[in-house]
Amino acid sequence: MRNGGKMKFFNKNKKDGGLPVCPVPGTSGSSSYKALNVYSTLTGAEIDLYGSLREAIPIIDAALDKTVRLIGSFKVKASDRAAQKILDRFVESVPTVGGGRGIYPFITTYLNELLTYGEAVGEIVLSSDNSRVDALYNASLKDVSIKAGSSPLELVVCRKDEVDSPAPCQKLILPALLNPRPGTVKGTSVLRGLPYVSGILLKIYEALGNNWERVGNVRFAVTYKPEGGSGAVTKKQAQQIADEWSKAMRSSEVCDFVSVGDISVKVIGADNQVLDCEVPLRSLLEQIVAKLALPPFVLGLSWSTSERMSTQQADILTSELEYYRILLTPVIAKICSCFLRLEGFDDEVRVEWDLINLQDEVELSQARLNNARAREIEKKVGVEE
Repeated sequence: MRNGGKMKFFNKNKKDGGLPVCPVPGTSGSSSYKALNVYSTLTGAEIDLYGSLREAIPIIDAALDKTVRLIGSFKVKASDRAAQKILDRFVESVPTVGGGRGIYPFITTYLNELLTYGEAVGEIVLSSDNSRVDALYNASLKDVSIKAGSSPLELVVCRKDEVDSPAPCQKLILPALLNPRPGTVKGTSVLRGLPYVSGILLKIYEALGNNWERVGNVRFAVTYKPEGGSGAVTKKQAQQIADEWSKAMRSSEVCDFVSVGDISVKVIGADNQVLDCEVPLRSLLEQIVAKLALPPFVLGLSWSTSERMSTQQADILTSELEYYRILLTPVIAKICSCFLRLEGFDDEVRVEWDLINLQDEVELSQARLNNARAREIEKKVGVEE
């Protein structure tokens, strides 16, 4: 990927423009996901925290991926017919990270970062002579940070180096914040508030795994009560019983253990009762689903619900997706306007999103039909009067 002229922001091969990866110190803990065990408040380790959260809880990862896919597609309209032709080609074929093509993969990755971390940074990469748009780049939040500029309304993207120096060509950088906190330039992740609940959920799952490892792989207690005899004879008989029992357990075929004397065999832990986890798991999952703003049936949860309730949940989801579209529209418009200016056209563009689902189309059609019938009735009433 060429990164000509002033564009050295994301070129890690250049000594003066490289972005060093800043690893976040780990913390000790018994779980595989240590960041979740020591969560108290969000700090500089939140990137690792939210990454671990998506990896540890599959329903969270699935919810964010589904939200990104449900956002739908869009079209970008230009004011000139000739500009529209090259703009369509650009929207479909502009190179993106990972060998992708088209602006849509860039936007989906951008939204994924925005939902997960509350912040997202992209860049319009120009050609070596700064005459055209060569690619679109999704930056890693481990390499950059967003700070306030000369005014609280201005966002400045900085490299994470010793002095946090501002990146060059800020006009070509695309920062975004999700639900910024008042008085700060800090975005709020959709996953905020879930680490504590998810930590409890993981403890339950780990306990279940440990219990099933013990119960599924059955341990036996073989007790031999000798009846008289010397200690040497008793020890020899006990060793024979142990050898034959081990041989029977190692055998891949079904075999019986036969012995003479007072011998009892019991399953270790068979008398213990495993705690019922269905109710606490349901309660924790309800908290997670409520934060993710997706209907349970979208995530494969067969919770009882009425048809009317499902329709209302779908309407709420539509409003959530419309909000994310409002955040993405300026980013798309800025990219396409920059492309048209470099191509010598008017930079006025309009982003048109497709309807989210067929249900919206049906409802709009029904509304148009009702309006037409109302106008017809009003016309007849007016004629009669």
